[in-house]
Amino acid sequence: MALKIAVLAKQVIDPEMPMAAFRIDGDAKRVVPPANIPPVVNGFDENAVEAALRIKDAQEATVTVISTGAEFALDVMKKPLSMGADELVLLQDDAFSNTIDSFLTAQLLAAAVRKLDGFDLIICGRQASDWDNAQVPLGVAEILGLSCVSLGKKVEVSDGKARVERIVPDGYEVVEATLPALVTVSNELGQPRYPTLRGIMAATRKRPTVWSKNDLALDDAQSEARITLRQLFIPISDQECEIIEGEDPADSGRLLALKLREAKII
Repeated sequence: MALKIAVLAKQVIDPEMPMAAFRIDGDAKRVVPPANIPPVVNGFDENAVEAALRIKDAQEATVTVISTGAEFALDVMKKPLSMGADELVLLQDDAFSNTIDSFLTAQLLAAAVRKLDGFDLIICGRQASDWDNAQVPLGVAEILGLSCVSLGKKVEVSDGKARVERIVPDGYEVVEATLPALVTVSNELGQPRYPTLRGIMAATRKRPTVWSKNDLALDDAQSEARITLRQLFIPISDQECEIIEGEDPADSGRLLALKLREAKII
């Protein structure tokens, strides 16, 4: 029986775009997508796709990519399909625009997993490059009652268990989790594979499954946002530099100490 793998992926603003193109709408409290720079699949989520495809290369498996948001660029979100994933499920609704709310996002993704009759293994990127919260995978694991192994750099499946090489500050440790389980991976897993021409052509012929809020059968408590964004702005960095000069290094040090004492820093 083929192993069922889900990969949770997110569409994000390209983190490599120049700062000059970064804009925030303070009134709407949102980041304005730059018109001339397309979004991308979150980098850590591409690592997650690669981890799933390596398992698929080693044994019979199907890989389904699930994403949630208010609006998608299909050419972008089809990249995992061109890499080798089998299916793409998009949870698309104006009600899903609050991507900073990790609880709501986790509820939506968990509902999609349940609707798809569950998976043997769920693989996620360690965090998203836009808000950097790293909370959604843990929330999905909690909601679905799955064990969670974080920060994997290698994932293998055998004998009904996921064997994960998990990053720790001074190396890595090997952790095993009985399936079904959820694993988050980091960029230490290695470079994701490039889509092949054959894969790109196959992806253009595949139609993603698109579900709205009504398709997920969530009650009010599950679909209610828990976070209210009060203000969003680009911090203003205002720095001044004063050069302290003395007759010699010792005198410069004495004058610097006096300045620091006047400023009540020392």
